[in-house]
Amino acid sequence: MEITFMVALVIALALFFDFTNGFHDTANAMATPIATGAIKPKTAVALAAVLNLVGAFLSTEVAKTISGGLIREGSEGIHITPEIIFAGLMGAILWNMFTWLKGLPSSSSHALFGGLIGAAIAGIGLHSINFETVLQKVIIPAVFAPVVAGGVAYLCTRLAYALTSRHDPETGDKLTQRRGGFRTGQIFTSSLVALAHGTNDAQKTMGIITLVLIAAGTQGVGTGPQFWVIAACAVAIAVGTYAGGWRIIRTMGSGLTDVKPAQGFSAETSTASAILASSHLGFALSTTQVASGSVIGSGLGRKGTSVRWGTAGRIAVGWLFTLPAAAVVGALTAWLVNIGTAGVIIAAIVGTAAVLFMFGYSRKSHVGHHNAVEVEEAGQAVRFRKKKSAKSSKRKDLQQ
Repeated sequence: MEITFMVALVIALALFFDFTNGFHDTANAMATPIATGAIKPKTAVALAAVLNLVGAFLSTEVAKTISGGLIREGSEGIHITPEIIFAGLMGAILWNMFTWLKGLPSSSSHALFGGLIGAAIAGIGLHSINFETVLQKVIIPAVFAPVVAGGVAYLCTRLAYALTSRHDPETGDKLTQRRGGFRTGQIFTSSLVALAHGTNDAQKTMGIITLVLIAAGTQGVGTGPQFWVIAACAVAIAVGTYAGGWRIIRTMGSGLTDVKPAQGFSAETSTASAILASSHLGFALSTTQVASGSVIGSGLGRKGTSVRWGTAGRIAVGWLFTLPAAAVVGALTAWLVNIGTAGVIIAAIVGTAAVLFMFGYSRKSHVGHHNAVEVEEAGQAVRFRKKKSAKSSKRKDLQQ
């Protein structure tokens, strides 16, 4: 097969993966403000789309980790081919679609890494993977980032409720002041998460396209993404974000815990901080894991609430299987494409059919902004109503 056609096919597939990454991870930024009623669903995803677009232009450190660190480069040049990258992307996309269908906020990042690693090992060998980079910039952040984000969200939530409570001198009871300011603050913090998401997740696709260009010999080894690559990936993830992953928004917004404005504000602050720090350091972080950890931490931080550990367990299982499951699909696809042109065509047809089947199946229980009842009802629970004074109540009784 002509390498130019193969490169074009991989770039198109990479941009489609970027699109799925966008709608898969919209919930990371906008699930909690939608759940608390801070922002309308359609407005939320539109805002997230714009900020993902902007964030994609702010940094390229993560892209360099993927294009020049995950796969070994040496004196003999890069050890990977466009066909192997094609196989890795297929594994990532199919896992993304499957977890979206199930409403599981799994990691698009780990799906991508798993697909690439599985395809490279099956198609080339273990020597093609830089396991030191995988450990330092993928595995370790995957373990510690959600724990740290959850801990910070827990402390922020406790602090937020402590600072907004007061003591009633007459009854001695603690009363909760209005916390409507947190709902307004959520618009800012969720926007920051969306911006941070663009600085981290869009770059992964930039790294993949750069990797295939290097593998094809059209770009120098060790160089970063070109401007047109950055722009294309920014647009793809923004469009995907605007499509809205309503199934996962439902899980993140009300499936883990009943989110109040102060909790949402705390969770989003800790999520944004973790993602921005990781992007600066070049860590290919799972923003989904960070956001989920923050939501759980904020739920534990508010007295009287509970975390739905059954849902949390399902998400954890999804995290555990993401990298190996995508690796298996990537490896199988790599063996298939090694046959030659016929193998690539078969893999493309089977992959496309699987994506269309999952999308069609999802229409049987369609979830969108217009029927995401769970999200909107969760917002009703945090709307504070003015308490009627005794005089106003008496006046109303006299009028009646």
